[in-house]
Parts: sequence; structure tokens; C-alpha cells
Amino acid sequence: MKKRNVLTIAMFAGLLAFSSCASKKDLVNCQNENRELTGNYQTAKENLAASKARVAALEEQLNASKELLKQQKQDYAALQASLDKSLTNAGDNNVNISKLVDQINESNQYIRHLVEVKSKSDSLNMVLTNNLTRSLSKEEMKEVDVQVLKGVVYISLADNMLYKSGSYEINDRAAETLSKIAKIITDYKDYEVLIEGNTDNVPVNASAATMKNIRNNWDLSCLRASSVVQALQNKYGVDPKRLTAGGRGEYNPVTTNSTEVGKQRNRRTQIIITPKLDQFMDLIDKAPEKE
Repeated sequence: MKKRNVLTIAMFAGLLAFSSCASKKDLVNCQNENRELTGNYQTAKENLAASKARVAALEEQLNASKELLKQQKQDYAALQASLDKSLTNAGDNNVNISKLVDQINESNQYIRHLVEVKSKSDSLNMVLTNNLTRSLSKEEMKEVDVQVLKGVVYISLADNMLYKSGSYEINDRAAETLSKIAKIITDYKDYEVLIEGNTDNVPVNASAATMKNIRNNWDLSCLRASSVVQALQNKYGVDPKRLTAGGRGEYNPVTTNSTEVGKQRNRRTQIIITPKLDQFMDLIDKAPEKE
């Protein structure tokens, strides 16, 4: 009788152990599957954000092209109206129709030239933007925003990625990102680069105010822009003749300062890349050859 009881207890303990092992295995499998699904979801979110940024840039270019085409149509309509009026009054005014037609042809030729210049500028900006976004990692893209607005490339960098807290000194974490941006700037030699510092509307605190040269947000934004300019020049070899440093303090916010998220977005440094103005104006002023 005692042997039978012992055997029964042993069998029951074995079943419990087997059930416990099976449950742990199922739990581990579920945890692994959950981690894999979470990773896939995060990757999909990042890819979606990058795609939305590219779509927004393309939409901006499309809208600019539409505005240019609208202006061209208005100019052409005005020229056509002038021609029609001249034709109507040709007998009274003795208008030289041939000369007027030549003027219209020259105007149309110049309009086509302006369109070609604008298209060239847009194409270069899109290539520059694509090269930059491809060079940045997914982690960097979380703190770097790249946009093309009205023919100008804006690279916006979060202050906590660039600087030590409450300071204008660049931290070590920003080195790799700045080196990639510097390479793009160096590759596109026909572009000017403006570094623009921006802050939120919170006055500098006592510890920052005691630092040399910092009296207020104007000083802080200017010194931060200057730090980036000097890093691009001294560490990454960007020609200083192409660089300009400027600060806008708290007076150029992109959103409200009433929330912590808003303040964080407003505390940024922008690297603004534009075609050299004199070269761009030379292209516009250079009249096309007569056909």
C-alpha cells in the first residue's frame, strides 16, 4: 500500500514538472515573438517618417513649379493681349508688327531660360537632400530634420544632440553627424552655408549667465551658431569663406513655447544651404542667345 502511494505521488510530481516546463517554453516563445514584432513595428515607423519627409519635399517643389507656370501663363497672356491690341490699332498707330513679334519671341525665350535655371536649381537641391538623408543613420534622422523650402535646403539639428546642457560647446555625440553634413557641404562647392542658432523663450539660467559672453538668449544663439561654424572649418575642412554664423534668439520659433515639446523644437540650430547668390543672378541675367 505504501509503495502504491509513493508511486502515485511521483507520477503527479512528474506531470507538474512537465506542465511547468511546457509553460515556460511557451512563455519564452511568446516573448521572443513579441520582441521581433516590436522591432518590425519600430522599423516600419521610421521608414514611414523618412518617406513622409521625402514626399513633403517633392510636394514643395511641385507647388513652386506650379506657381512659376502660373506666372508664365500670365506673362504670356499679357504679351498676347498687347499683340492683339497692336494688331487692332495697326492702321492708326503704324505699329511695326514684325518688331513686336520679335520682342514677344525674345520674351518667351527668356521665360524658357528662367524655367531652365529654376529646374537646374531644384534638381541640384533634390540631389543634395537625397545624398544627405542617405548618409544619415536612422538614429540620426530622429534628431535631424531635412527640408527643401522655396529652393533652399534647411537642416535642423536638435540642441541636445549638438551641445552640452546650457552651453554653446559642442558635445562628442554630434561629431559623426557634423562630419557627414560637412562632407555634403564640401562636395557642393557652389553653395553658401548659413548657420543659424535659435532658442526657446526661457531666459538663460544663473549658471549659464555666469559663463563668459552669455547675457541672454541672443548671446547663446549666436555663440552656438559660431561653435558649429568653427567646427565645420577647423575639424572638417569646410572653406570658411562659404560660412556665415548668425543667431535669432527666441524670435524665430517654429511652434508655441507654451509646452515642453514646443520649447524643445524651438531650441535648434539650422544649417541653411543656398546657391551662391552672385552665380545664381549671373545665370538669370545672362540673356539666352537668339534663335
